[in-house]
Amino acid sequence: MIVGAGRESKKDERRVALDPITVGKLVKSGVSVHIEKDAGLEASFTNADYEKAGARLLDAQMLYNTSDVILRIHTPSLEEISHLKNKVMVVGLLDPFHHLEHLQKFAEKKITAFALELLPRISRAQTMDVLSSQASLAGYKAVILAAATLGKYFPMLTTAAGTMPPAKVLVIGAGVAGLQAIATAKRLGAVVEAYDIRPEVKEQIESLGAKAISIEVSEGVSAQSGYAKVVSQSTQEKIQQMLTNHVQKSDVLITTAFVPGKKAPRIVTEAMVDRMNSGSVIVDLATEQGGNVAYAQPGENILHQGVTILGPLNLPATMPIHASQMFAKNLLTFLNHVVKSGAPVIDFKDEIMASSCVTHEGVIRLPEEKK
Repeated sequence: MIVGAGRESKKDERRVALDPITVGKLVKSGVSVHIEKDAGLEASFTNADYEKAGARLLDAQMLYNTSDVILRIHTPSLEEISHLKNKVMVVGLLDPFHHLEHLQKFAEKKITAFALELLPRISRAQTMDVLSSQASLAGYKAVILAAATLGKYFPMLTTAAGTMPPAKVLVIGAGVAGLQAIATAKRLGAVVEAYDIRPEVKEQIESLGAKAISIEVSEGVSAQSGYAKVVSQSTQEKIQQMLTNHVQKSDVLITTAFVPGKKAPRIVTEAMVDRMNSGSVIVDLATEQGGNVAYAQPGENILHQGVTILGPLNLPATMPIHASQMFAKNLLTFLNHVVKSGAPVIDFKDEIMASSCVTHEGVIRLPEEKK
């Protein structure tokens, strides 16, 4: 079996699906690995690093013509799909609900495609969970961006010029990104509050040294997937009303609430932003999915009435070394689950494969309600 990984075609993507360490592990297991020349340069992995690990360096065309399994960060472009062999396996973050044309091309070539953002949130899949590994990086980097933008210290400092109070940080959304943001802000010395609509994460927030904001709601808020459910308009308005004072007194607001494939909930309204103090900083990690914060725009930094609103995109790509290493480890674990005796064995009785496979043998396998 030949596993291949090439350069990503998405703009500003610096990650690569396989790092040299993971290549070495694949080669030792008996798998041949093909890497596109210069694929890892933006992640600081040289061609020599890959060759030393046992990979064969090829141009893109030869990579697609020879590989049985293609590993990706993002879904291949339509042009790249046209160069793939029939019946190969493609694995990565394929964003299937927004790439139906790509799925059709996969189906036409009888490509077996696995979208790892659809992995079930079960213990067996944790080591394959690329969303979690990359979200951890995003949460960390969001705090670093906020600290670099805020015109204040994060920690309390006593100096010859007087005592500087610590920054007040509010994190909304306590998934992987939010919890990492909480931990990072605490390490930098800020006073941290956090809110998540799911009451079961209160203990996790407090275990990191933050104060958990409690807002009682009368409807169910947690889906079986582990993500938060979409709530009614009245519940959403109650949450916004209760959060208003917390937002207003914060020096830094970081929002992380979104579910892959769905529009992000609008949690912070125009009125809430307007009441924030001049000099405050907002980092909205959900702008690509519609945004949690009013005024936030994807990929833009906005100054609104003295409040700086950052809408960063693809923060993991700004930390490409560790991001690539973590992503590759997730992919390796997934491959070890799917590949038996040197070849993929597709078994839809297995929850991991059944949930994440989006095309197989010419059939598109998206849930009906999401097509």
